[in-house]
Amino acid sequence: MLVHPQIDPVAISVGTISIHWYGLMYLIAFLLFIVLGRYRIKHNQNSVFTQEILDDMLFFGMLGVIIGGRLGHVLFYQSGYYLEHPLRIFAIWEGGMSFHGGLLGVLASMVFIARKYHLPWLKVTDFIAPLIPPGLGAGRIGNFINAELWGRTTDVSWGMIFPYVDNLPRHPSQLYQFFLEGIVLFILLWTYSAKPRPIGAVSGIFMIGYGTLRSFAEFFREPEDGFMGISTLGITMGQWLSIPMILVGIALLFLSKNKTVSSGKNMLKAKK
Repeated sequence: MLVHPQIDPVAISVGTISIHWYGLMYLIAFLLFIVLGRYRIKHNQNSVFTQEILDDMLFFGMLGVIIGGRLGHVLFYQSGYYLEHPLRIFAIWEGGMSFHGGLLGVLASMVFIARKYHLPWLKVTDFIAPLIPPGLGAGRIGNFINAELWGRTTDVSWGMIFPYVDNLPRHPSQLYQFFLEGIVLFILLWTYSAKPRPIGAVSGIFMIGYGTLRSFAEFFREPEDGFMGISTLGITMGQWLSIPMILVGIALLFLSKNKTVSSGKNMLKAKK
């Protein structure tokens, strides 16, 4: 049996200013996005993306992640609590972000990028899909440091006791998700996108991959209180939100089969 290390959630404190580990994890996520994005642009001679576009993707993507992620958490998981404490909605440094809400925010922000630079929306999402998992992994490390989103009770030897919960050993589900969403999904997408793919295919793999891995991890994660929690079908909120992702991903892969790769800026176009 293990005990959570109870790391101080404040990484740096200077006077009245405190920088939390959770916030630093988001900073690391955004830095990884830029580094990996530059690598993809540099090593793809046929890429229509530039450093200027990448910088815009980061800026508007950050807004989408923060706004969408927070609102998703508020609406999907703890709507009752935030109705009673509305000002706590803005305390994002304490944790409490929904991936599914953040995803919707990012997808909306990429619509703006696609229109601004006259690019197909799915081409934009195909580009950013492999850049997302490392940030997800960093976020899960932030969850672990905050000792939040702990797992279900277990009798495995690596079961961990988390503070402020109980004295029962639980799955360190944050670390499971770090491995699945941050490492496994990254390897899958980075390898798959290394070769030219039909437009929408990489986005489809992302949707299927994340939805499947998240649904699997939910079997080890303690369901959060929300307006659904565990339904009568035994499906958690995280799984309910992942099901549409998987279905959309399958649809994208099916539609992408009618595409073929060509050269130049119009790399992908329909077969005749």
